[in-house]
This record gives sequence, C-alpha cells and structure tokens, in this order.
Amino acid sequence: MLLLWSVALARDATDNWIARTEIPVLIHATASEVRDRDGHLLRAYTVEDGLWRMALSLDQVDPLFLDMLVAYEDKRFFDHAGVDTIATARAAWQGLRAGRIVSGASTLTMQVARLLEDGSTGAWRGKLRQVRLALALERRLSKAQILQLYLELASYGGNVEGLRAASLAWLGKEPARLIPAEAALLVALPQAPESRRPDRHPEAARAARDRVLARMAGAGVIDAETARVSLRDPAPQGRRAFPLLAPHLADRAVAQGPGRHDLTLDRGLQRRLEALARTYMAGRDGRLSMALIVADHQSGEVLASIGSPDYSAGEGQGFVDMTQALRSPGSTLKPLVYGLAFDRGLAHPETLISDTPVQFGSYAPQNFDGRFRGELRVSRALQLSLNIPVVRLTEAMGSAHLMAALETAGLHPELPKGGAPGLAVSLGGVGLSLWDMVTLYAGLANGGEVRALRWRAEESEAEGARLMSPRAAWQVGHILAGLAPPPQAGPRGRVAYKTGTSYGHRDAWALGFDGRYVAGVWIGRPDGTPVPGAFGGDLAAPLLFEALGRARAEPVPLPAPPPDTLLVGNAALPPHLQRFGDVGAKRPGLRLTFPPEGARLAADPRGVPVKLRGGVPPYTLLADGEVVATRLRGEALLAPVSGPGFTTLSVIDAAGQAGRVSIELR
Repeated sequence: MLLLWSVALARDATDNWIARTEIPVLIHATASEVRDRDGHLLRAYTVEDGLWRMALSLDQVDPLFLDMLVAYEDKRFFDHAGVDTIATARAAWQGLRAGRIVSGASTLTMQVARLLEDGSTGAWRGKLRQVRLALALERRLSKAQILQLYLELASYGGNVEGLRAASLAWLGKEPARLIPAEAALLVALPQAPESRRPDRHPEAARAARDRVLARMAGAGVIDAETARVSLRDPAPQGRRAFPLLAPHLADRAVAQGPGRHDLTLDRGLQRRLEALARTYMAGRDGRLSMALIVADHQSGEVLASIGSPDYSAGEGQGFVDMTQALRSPGSTLKPLVYGLAFDRGLAHPETLISDTPVQFGSYAPQNFDGRFRGELRVSRALQLSLNIPVVRLTEAMGSAHLMAALETAGLHPELPKGGAPGLAVSLGGVGLSLWDMVTLYAGLANGGEVRALRWRAEESEAEGARLMSPRAAWQVGHILAGLAPPPQAGPRGRVAYKTGTSYGHRDAWALGFDGRYVAGVWIGRPDGTPVPGAFGGDLAAPLLFEALGRARAEPVPLPAPPPDTLLVGNAALPPHLQRFGDVGAKRPGLRLTFPPEGARLAADPRGVPVKLRGGVPPYTLLADGEVVATRLRGEALLAPVSGPGFTTLSVIDAAGQAGRVSIELR
C-alpha cells in the first residue's frame, strides 16, 4: 500500500511539475513572401537578424522526407509522450559500459524544445529542461504540430532555418517533391549544420547524406537498389540564390504589410522578360535604366513588371522603380488626342489637316524635324507623329479637356509647379508614369473603356470608365497598326504601337497592343539627364516587340471595326469633316522671302522662282495684277514670267493675306 501511495504521489508531483512548465513562444516570424498567379514564389524576405525562415505546412513536404526524418531521428516518435524511455535506457546502459556517451536519446520533441529555447544539449540541467518542456509540449500539441515546429526551426547552416528555406538554399527547389538523395541530405544537415554546410564542407555533407541513405535502406524506408543508385546522385557544392523576381513590385506589396502576397504576375513570363531586359541593356551606357510592363488588356491584369534591368545600387540606380517614376511621355499622348477628336466630331482619319506654321498667342509649335508638310490626312499626321496637327486639334477641343480625359482614365498627370494645362500637354508637357501610360493604352485596346491595372490577385476587376467610343478607339488602333514594325522585330503579327521621345532626349518610349496584350517600355536615365541620340523608335520599340512576342504563343489579331465606323475616303466624308478648320489660330503673316524687293534678275524662260513663309495654303500667284497660277502649295513657287522689264509679283493665301514684291528682269 505504501508503495502504491508513493507511486501515486510521485505521479501527481510529476504531473504538477509538467503542468507548471512555462511554454516558450510557439509562433515565430516567417519570411514575407510574394507569389505569382499560380502560387509560385517570386521573392521572399529575411526575418529578424537576417535569418531565412519560411512558413511551411506538412502537406507541402514530400512524404518520403517525413518518413526518413522519423526513421532516422526518432522511430518511436508517434508512440512516446515526448521522451523515448527505451532509447534513454539504451543510451544510459551504453554510456555506463563505455564510460562515455555512445548514443543519444533525444527525441524530435526534445529537439523542438531545444530549438524553442535555443538551449544546449550537453549539460544535464539543459537536458532536464528539454525533457520537462518536451513532456509539456506533448500534452499541449499534436504530433503534427510538434513536427511542423521542427520543420520551421531546425538549423540548416548559416542563416538558414527550417526545411523550406533549406530546400531552396541548398537544392533550389520547394520541398514538396524530393528525390531520395535530396531528402537524405535534408535529414542529415540539422545534426551538424555548420560542419556539414554544402557550401563550405561539401564532402562532409555528402558523407552524412550517404549514411542516412544506408540507414534508410536498412530500415526499409527505401529499397537497397534505390539507396545504391542515390549514392551516385551529385550532392550540392554551394548555395542557391533565393528567388528574386519582380523585386520592385514585390517591394510595393510588402510595403502594405508582412505576410503572403499573391500577385497577378506570370512567373515564367516575368523570368523571360527580366532576362530579355538584361540582355537588351547589356553593353549600353551604364547610367541608363529601363522599365517594362506587360498586361492583359481584357482583364486588366499585369502579367510582368520590370522596374529596372538590374536591381542594384549602381550608376543606373536599379533600386528605383521606373514604372512609377513621373516622366514626360513625349508623343505617346498623341493617340489620345486624335481619339478624342474623332469622338467629338472634330476630325476623321481621312480628314485633311494643315501642317504649316501656326501660332497660338505666344506659342508657335514646331515639328520634331523642323519641316512642314502642308496639307495631309489626319491618319498620316498621327503616323508621322507631327506636332503641329495635334496641337491644332488640342486647341480646338481645349487642353483642359485633355487633362480631364487623363483623370477620367484614372491616371495621375502632374503639371510643372504652378503651371496650368497648355497646348504643349499633347506633346508630352505633363508628368506621367509608365504604369499610367500602359493603363491608357490598355483602354485604347479595350475599345475605349479604361480601367485600373490589377496586380494583386485578391483585387476584383475594377469598374471601367468610358474614355472614348469603341469606334474612335478602333480608328486610333487601326492607324497605329499601319506603322511598319522596327526592322529588328521580325514577324510578330499586327501591333498597334506608338513611340515617343521627350524634350531633350530624356525619355524614349514605346507602347503598343494586339488583340489581347498591351505593353509599354521606357528607357532613359533616372536622374533625367538627356541621352543624346536616344529616340523611342530606335531604342524602345524593338524591346516592345520582343516583349509582346514573349507574352504570346501566337499573334493575337486586332479586332474588326465596330458597326458604326465610317470607312470612306475623304471625298465621301460630310463637308465639315473633309478639311479640319483652324479654330482660334493666328498665323504668321504671309511674307515673300525671295526675290527681294527691287532685285534685278536674269530673265529665265522657265519663270521666276518665288519663296514665301507663313500664310494659309492654297496660294494664288499674280503678275502685274493678273492671276498666273492657282491652288499652289508649299513654300517654293514658280511664277511663269519671263520678262524682260519691270514686274510686280503678288501672292494671296487662303485667308486673304498678301505679299508683294517688285523686280526687274533683264
């Protein structure tokens, strides 16, 4: 009776001792992770002290690894209550006989206890504490929870903690599918994580792996033939880099809070385009950066986003996300102006418009090349990216309406401090980001309905805003699709695209779309310094076509015209659309620049060359008050006067302005 009472008392005391055990914190910080649309890891971030520790559940682990781990470390794990009495007795007996520790008796639960407290396994006091904590853990947690703690906290060398981080660091893969040699290595490393690190002690790591394989064959976890073949598998010789895809967009996601972030990106496309960007920018000025976005314009989902070709702090300032930087968009805003003009009935693609000198108040726009092309079709003016015609259209509808359209599209245009929107907005006189511009072109591609780009998987599809009619959007796309692709592009199918170069060659742009995908490219220097000789057509357009080519297995055709699209030539247009009227423009006065007043010229049977500047074509030419030629265009005319004698030459333009000069032919 006394014996039973003593046993009961000891049992109660032990229960109380275990019950009073203070359990350390069981939840540990794990890496914030950014994943793609299919759950693939794009980027992970270290936790405190720069440790790689990543969240992991048992269903994400290859069952073979779990079988090996239990068989090698604690074969009675599922049967004991935290302490393996059989193993403890065996270790004690062997130690007494040998006078030293021959084998250990530490269970997986005891190892978890040590990991939770970062305690030593050698001192008896530490061992006793592990026993007590192990018994307490078994009472409060399930076996699966204890096993998961081990998989999250076990050290695998250096700053690598936990199975998932170890699998990525040493094998370059997730632990969901492991071959026997890989599983054996990951079982062996935690026993001596520093002396078996594959990057510093590859032979020791391989030897430890091979011992695990041999024991697993003896325990029947794998067969002898599998073990023999696995011994020939190469062991890792170094450490793999953790995934670092879409680093800028990942930073944006994590800035909103720690944890797991699922994006709309496609990991395969992102990887291909990052490689393309590095290759494309290799060998160029190291101060240059670039940015690239590819999206599905039907859903608004961003499929790839590159903020710089090299995520580093070099002279190209690779840490700066240039998809978000405000830059001058150059000529890439012109399609919006034309689309709005089509929608407002100001013009049609076949409308004739003047590319001649013009002045609006103190503002006299010039074309990029300084030339004038007279009267031409609106569609051709857009394809040639002429400045004067688009400014005429902007003046007719008002630059404030253009700014309102940008805001309707959900963009964030920024004018110079204290500035008001002027006519130069249509030529890029406003700050917009590549993200803004891709949003705009996605709206053009999507029939004139623009919606915010989506890059977080949990975001629902945004409400669309009508920017212009489907008819006007199709007309713009049809015009842009008529541009010849860059010579380096190769056969990529029809792409509606526009290039742009900002003032001073600071920014080179290319934006375009097909029937499903939209893409945008920006190249320049992050600090805004000019890049002499940089043009959007030469520098950015080839990369745009390469990016679209990698986004699709086959070209996606552009849509057919909407039913209400007016597909006629200029002569069949309504009278008010045949020729664009000049609203509010004040032209420079008509002036004859040759011959000069009072000039004496040798008579020529072909006539007298006349040069003029300003005015409104067509021109009428008179000699001594009589009409000698009509409906003349251009700035160089020929007066059919052969002389000899004194002659007065006059030119009258379409606005009634006149220029006159008197000469002598000899």
